[in-house]
Amino acid sequence: MCRLGPASMNHELPDKQPVDWAALRDEALEGLTLSLIPPKVSLPTLPSAVTSFAKRSLDETVSLRELAEILETDAGLTLRLLKHVNSAFVAVQGKIKSVIQALSLLGCVGSRRFVLVAGMESAIRAHNSKLINQNAFWSTNLQKAIFSREIALLLETDAEIAFLGALLQDYVLPVLTNDMFVEYSEFLESSDVDTETFTEFERERFGWDHGLVGACIAYNWKLPDELVCCIRHHHSGLRILTDATLGRSPVAATALSSLLPDQISPGRQGLALLRRLEESWPAFRLERLAESVDQQYSQMSLGIHNAFPLLPRCENQGNADSDSSTGTVASSP
Repeated sequence: MCRLGPASMNHELPDKQPVDWAALRDEALEGLTLSLIPPKVSLPTLPSAVTSFAKRSLDETVSLRELAEILETDAGLTLRLLKHVNSAFVAVQGKIKSVIQALSLLGCVGSRRFVLVAGMESAIRAHNSKLINQNAFWSTNLQKAIFSREIALLLETDAEIAFLGALLQDYVLPVLTNDMFVEYSEFLESSDVDTETFTEFERERFGWDHGLVGACIAYNWKLPDELVCCIRHHHSGLRILTDATLGRSPVAATALSSLLPDQISPGRQGLALLRRLEESWPAFRLERLAESVDQQYSQMSLGIHNAFPLLPRCENQGNADSDSSTGTVASSP
């Protein structure tokens, strides 16, 4: 357990250091391949248009025309994008009929965010889950992504990578918990359920955790190295803030977002750690961040209902009778 407090942080964060993301990715995945996953696991496949768009949209010189041509190779994604902009931009005169119009309205950052959200959601929803409520799962992921972006702004690091890293941090869990239902049920039936023991359970039971599996898949999908590292290290906890290389990076923002409660780890331990962080980092105010997350969530119009707003759960964190979870684990068949 990380013991980060005022003495260890001194009210300051590590100085920002240049990061060799390719080297960090190689180190994190050294000697590891997807062959470590049991054959019975049906790994998700991300549409090629999504991976191509994500990679090219990070290039500041890319044109909207090129990005539009990438999306137009996927009819389903194109239709979903047009439906989204025509519902979100109700104040725009006339109907938006082309992909390039839609991208122009959303901007490069907003477009990349939408494409990855839509692509990942479609890829994972294609796999039924016996243990995870899909609607609550995506709602929680989006909350974590917005929270991570807010933390990145405080850290003065790449907020968009932090958003995407948090959005993708647990994306393989519906597949893993479904295809390895019996094994994961052992953990969910135990009395000690929290974020740290969950990853410890995976490592002890399987020899890997979902962060490693997700990072391996992301690397195979040729997603940016920064995102691979965010996924790989998202359960680093508060100790990531004292890391000389990653302490002021999107990886740190993603790791803090992973402390928010979810279906697998619904307990209050993560929120308690974030409360402790307030004592040593004056700029970090949990309830203020939670309020901002809920407001931004409602404004994003991504079609994912926020059934469990973050602010009430943070306000009730100290109440032993309160429920900080985000939905219930789906009933077994």
